[in-house]
Amino acid sequence: MSTRSATPPDTASRVWIALHEFVTGQDRRRALHAALDLGPAKVELLIKLADGPMTLREIARAVEVDPPAATVGVDKLEARGLVHRTPHPDDNRRKLVHLTDAGRDAAQRGQAILSEPPPALTNLDSDDLARLDEILTRLQTKRRPI
Repeated sequence: MSTRSATPPDTASRVWIALHEFVTGQDRRRALHAALDLGPAKVELLIKLADGPMTLREIARAVEVDPPAATVGVDKLEARGLVHRTPHPDDNRRKLVHLTDAGRDAAQRGQAILSEPPPALTNLDSDDLARLDEILTRLQTKRRPI
């Protein structure tokens, strides 16, 4: 049985730090604010709601905030006309939050901004990009839940 060191090799550490710095350095806040006047958290919520309506409790869990914070966020989106609430069909005490047409458009535009690869990535030659894709795919298939 092989044992792995608790400390990754220096190369793995350097690669991990470089990946982290590269990804976190791709701040999309300005682009989101310019296009939608929304921050990343609100855009992520709209994107999650594009899959279907959610209760406030589900929203709180999905965006990892407490229920009062979810309510405040939904209130702000509702004031902007991006979401609306309806009674829950099984429990009138709860509400479902739905995207409006404007909210669906904002979610799509936000997703496009968040998904757009940075120039440093698109400027890689096709062989390097294919190799990076292969490596990342392999890492994704080998990862284990924490």
